[in-house]
Amino acid sequence: MSDLNELERDLLAKVEAAADETELETVRVFALGKKGIVSEKLKSLGAMSPEERKTMGPAINGLRDTVAAAIGARKERLEAAALDARLASERVDVTLPVRESPESRGRVHPISQVFDELTAIFADMGFSVAEGPDIETDYYNFTALNFPVGHPAREMHDTFFMRADAAGERKVLRTHTSPVQIRTMESVAPPIRVIIPGRTYRHDSDQTHTPMFHQVEGLVVEKGAHLGHLKWILQEFCKAFFEIDDVKMRFRPSFFPFTEPSMEVDIQCDRSGGQVRFGQGTDWMEILGCGMVHPNVLRNCGLDPDEYQGFAWGMGIDRIAMLKYGIPDLRDMFEADKRWIEHYGFRALEVPTLAGGLSG
Repeated sequence: MSDLNELERDLLAKVEAAADETELETVRVFALGKKGIVSEKLKSLGAMSPEERKTMGPAINGLRDTVAAAIGARKERLEAAALDARLASERVDVTLPVRESPESRGRVHPISQVFDELTAIFADMGFSVAEGPDIETDYYNFTALNFPVGHPAREMHDTFFMRADAAGERKVLRTHTSPVQIRTMESVAPPIRVIIPGRTYRHDSDQTHTPMFHQVEGLVVEKGAHLGHLKWILQEFCKAFFEIDDVKMRFRPSFFPFTEPSMEVDIQCDRSGGQVRFGQGTDWMEILGCGMVHPNVLRNCGLDPDEYQGFAWGMGIDRIAMLKYGIPDLRDMFEADKRWIEHYGFRALEVPTLAGGLSG
């Protein structure tokens, strides 16, 4: 019996000395496993006399139960200690601000946002988007659009000319997106309703001009198209884009080689207080040019001006973005300043819709 008492003290000491659950499992196997020391003693009961079994049976079973209970208690304490250590090492300070995800940190440039706004507005009117190359031929950029030879817009102070190719032709960086109108009329049969957003290039740089800028043009060609249709489209666009209920517009005679008659459009605004607010006030601001497509342009595209009529308009995307979002200097849009884009940029997942809101 003294041997069992000594064995019990030894096993309990081993249990208490186990530093982690792995060591405790080693002790359990040593004591209570199939070939453990206590299990072997239980097996020896069969070889004892009935009198010895009466004494040793309860003693060995009691040893087994005591060791098993000690192991269970030690395991609970080790598990609790491990959990406390994990909680201490993985603790989160809930008083700190949550780190933003890349999707919420990133910003959409105002120009890209306005591209999407334009697409949403005109898609609702049944327009599709047309695109074309940035490097154009003289024919598409000038001649097909009824620019006479020697027109000032062909001169170096306005246009970026490329080096002459093997055939002696000098291509240009397109000075407007109007060449896409020609390409569209050549490839698509009327009725045509397209908008043409894209990059354009001219020799110009100041607070409201850059050598590369963005422009959007619209083109409608069909039988019976007239200025009343054009006026309604422009009014609905301005109301939706500037998010105002009413807009007053003023159409003034102008001149563009590719339209006849040609007009410039002013929109009523209030300039007081250092801000421009549309739909109120007594001031006027020019925002776009428009007109009926010149018969010569229709003929250049293989369309009969006696059968089809068309109208077109164009405006600077950068300029209307500045007006809508209060951006003071056009050049800042191209400076890649992280602080600027964080201030003026839009969240990536805020897609503009007419139902949900254009500007988020």
